[in-house]
Amino acid sequence: MPRTVRFHETGGPDVLKIEDVDVRPPQPGEVQIRTKALGLNRAEAMYRAGQYTHQPVFPAILGYEAAGVVEAVGEGITVFAVGDTVSVIPAFSFEQYGLYGELVNAPAHAVVKHPDTLSFEEAAATWMMFATAYGALVDIAGLKAGDTVLVRAASSSVGLAAIQIANFVGATPIALTRTSNKRQALLEAGAKHVIATEEQDLTDEVLKLTDGKGARIAFDPVGGPDVPKILKALSFLGIFFQYGALSTENLSLPVMDVLGKDLTIRGYQLFEITQDADRLAKAKHFILDGLTQGKLKPQIAKTFPLDQIVEAHRYMESNQQVGKIVVTV
Repeated sequence: MPRTVRFHETGGPDVLKIEDVDVRPPQPGEVQIRTKALGLNRAEAMYRAGQYTHQPVFPAILGYEAAGVVEAVGEGITVFAVGDTVSVIPAFSFEQYGLYGELVNAPAHAVVKHPDTLSFEEAAATWMMFATAYGALVDIAGLKAGDTVLVRAASSSVGLAAIQIANFVGATPIALTRTSNKRQALLEAGAKHVIATEEQDLTDEVLKLTDGKGARIAFDPVGGPDVPKILKALSFLGIFFQYGALSTENLSLPVMDVLGKDLTIRGYQLFEITQDADRLAKAKHFILDGLTQGKLKPQIAKTFPLDQIVEAHRYMESNQQVGKIVVTV
């Protein structure tokens, strides 16, 4: 039987177990994939730890991203055929599907034929990062040439994707990172400027870099006590996106900045895009266009074999990486 990663209780990486699990045939509207690589995401660690938007039902599966070869298709599937090389977009709940395994089922609307120029590892690292950044910056905020965007936790895979997308459309990405340790790596990844928020005054630096105008967009998976500084660094009609909760503290907003600059404070999850067929189609087109042109390219921090899934999750939680962690199958 194919090996599948499951967990039977919430907790740290050690709760993940590799088990032999019988995988059912694909149902109507599903594609079965023999995986070659898996992309790891912070949401999976949060779900495993019981800190996600919904709680797991045991034995629980997880995994949003995979790349591999189509093994079988369910009734009504005509777009994909056995032998196709495909990857998966996060467009489903862990209660429905999980991709940490050698043989997995996925809903057809979440499956895409990726460019031949991508390796399986790169394809598995693509969709969460680029679709998440695209949804907020391009779909909702209408990021365009001349805009400035603040990218917090910029060394994460989604942060790097936001930097690439900003450059793709001609905007200016400013990377926000806690210390200067990753400054050079972020500059090499395409950031026009890097602000080390524990070493520099975030607001002052942004205003200097924008000639006092401020940034139009901020893209933040952290939240917490530094948010007021970011809001003070935004321009008139600026937009602040909170797309994660690495800090679980409630936000404290500088009300006069919010009112005085008519700011928008916006919660955002990728599923807003991936569960809307029209918006998902536009996201696919934008990302595939960028990948084909070479303007968008996933950056892989480190790879682990499936047998080391626990070590891969430990590494993800260490925050050492610049880019995506990938597990090979």
